Amino acid sequence: MLTTQEQLKYSRQIMLDKIGQSGQVSLRNAKVLIVGVGGLGNPASLYLAAAGVGTLYLADGDTIELSNLPRQIQFSEQDINQNKADTAAEKLNQQFPDCQIEAIDDMLDEELCDYYLPQVDLVLDCSDNIATRYLINQACVTYKVPLVVGAATGFDGQQMVIDPRDNDSACYHCLFPSSEKAPANNCQTIGILGPVLAIVAGMQTLQAIKLLTGNKAQINKLNLFDGLSNQWQHFTMKKQKKCTVCGEK
Repeated sequence: MLTTQEQLKYSRQIMLDKIGQSGQVSLRNAKVLIVGVGGLGNPASLYLAAAGVGTLYLADGDTIELSNLPRQIQFSEQDINQNKADTAAEKLNQQFPDCQIEAIDDMLDEELCDYYLPQVDLVLDCSDNIATRYLINQACVTYKVPLVVGAATGFDGQQMVIDPRDNDSACYHCLFPSSEKAPANNCQTIGILGPVLAIVAGMQTLQAIKLLTGNKAQINKLNLFDGLSNQWQHFTMKKQKKCTVCGEK
């Protein structure tokens, strides 16, 4: 049951038929791992903590740089050279004392995946490199944990949901097989505009909340956002039977 304080705090969410008190309790009991506390992880962690998610694990081994500040909105110039996960966790703990925040101040590796994935209900991939994406995708398929992927460069963004609990769900490797040339561009190579990241992170957070409250989030859809035309395009994906990660063994 929710406390009187929680009922008041989350009243606008509880009003929604698709959430209600039971959905809010599910959010309070949920544990979410956010991989990458940069331009996507910053707003995503804020919105998940604000929505009442009970436990957040923030994983990032990078330190804050001056060039991060226009889009990594939790950080200020006083935070430069500090670890991103530690800094975000400290700020979120101050703003959302009901949310338990744990910082993982290192780059996620296989050992950390094996430790944290069995503990969490959902993973947000807010990373910015292909090797980490493959690692997270493999771990989520192995442990059957839903994964919400986000990426953005320039004026463009993409978002997709992978749910290994559904036997028909394609995975990231189905879309970008490691044997082929996967997209390697990131904001360091072609630039990025902050609001594009906010839009993609908002979509990631929306999908996460839907999944955590038992609502349907579309799988097998690659959603592409064009910030210049303000348009979304949606492409249907298909699980690849010969995928070396999620295909038939």
